[in-house]
Amino acid sequence: MNRKDFIKVSMVATAGTMLFPSCMGSSNYIPKYLEDYKDLYASNPREAAIQWFKDAKYGMFIHYGLYSILGRHEWVQYNEKIHVAEYAKLKDQFTADKFDADFITDLALEAGMKYINLTTRHHDSFCLWDTKYTDFNSVNSPAKRDLVAELSEQCNKKGIALFLYYSHGRDWRHPDAPNNDKWGGAARPKFETKEPFYNYGENHDLNRYLEFMTNQVDELLTNYKDVAGIWLDGFSTPASRDRSLFKCQELYDLIHAKQPQVLVSYKQGMLGTEDFLAPERKYKEGEKIDKPLEICDHLQRHGWGYTKAQDGKHKTKEEVIKMLKKANSYPANLLLNTGPLPSGEMHPEDVKVLREVGKEIRNKGWKAVLNS
Repeated sequence: MNRKDFIKVSMVATAGTMLFPSCMGSSNYIPKYLEDYKDLYASNPREAAIQWFKDAKYGMFIHYGLYSILGRHEWVQYNEKIHVAEYAKLKDQFTADKFDADFITDLALEAGMKYINLTTRHHDSFCLWDTKYTDFNSVNSPAKRDLVAELSEQCNKKGIALFLYYSHGRDWRHPDAPNNDKWGGAARPKFETKEPFYNYGENHDLNRYLEFMTNQVDELLTNYKDVAGIWLDGFSTPASRDRSLFKCQELYDLIHAKQPQVLVSYKQGMLGTEDFLAPERKYKEGEKIDKPLEICDHLQRHGWGYTKAQDGKHKTKEEVIKMLKKANSYPANLLLNTGPLPSGEMHPEDVKVLREVGKEIRNKGWKAVLNS
């Protein structure tokens, strides 16, 4: 039996029992990535997680999904106005045959990173886990794999924190997600003909979409133990109208109740009650920061998901170190993105640079790298 087949078999055999060992109910249990904060964790798990986050400095962002197959940016469905049924055909090409959670987590450690954030579901609504709320997922594709489960297992084994990206404010597939007639922020692709998959007018009910999302986030926190954070995206759509309609605080409360250490972010802050802020590329210069901060940026020149036109043009070791210094000046963590190839293989250019940066950190130490 080859390694990939073994992973598939072992995931099925251990589902449910492996993810939630009985020790989680013990007062002595602590997620491996928080072991250095055990005293604080005993009294306040979320505060321990916040302190860990402030100290973490550096994480890996991974944008992987159906859009990777096309290699034209993670917004390809929106940009090229690809209708739902046509885009869904990509699922039949999704093999993820070179997605290797063992390699990915080893690479993160070699790079000096303390956490990984995976796009469990991007704006196209394709899910990378075994969800019961839609068949539009990786298990129901030629891959037949739960990629979230595989990465969760490796992260927990090696003491790497796992954050789960989830597209909340924007969805280009669900019939009751925000429509363009009422919402802005690139709510839907601007099709020239009516999209038959969507509900309109009186048939459209945002609450059905909210229920779908709540069920899925609940499912992620039920299926996978020791989740470090839920990283919500799609900010500009709910922010374009009455954001209270999205019932974010109810979702935050559910998340915190499910696993006490889980942190919540919603980009630059949807309500102000998030545990940390996570804007793209930069934050407002000179503004007082009253929450932990994370800056996300990418190794491609443009775009987060794999973009073939960027091959040979990815950022260098020197540019990554410059980003680390910039983030540290706020102070903030750097969440550095890589977009795997259609097969799930980590982009060779990014592997090379991440290893080079990691070597620099090991040889010189964090303080010297950030202050040089």
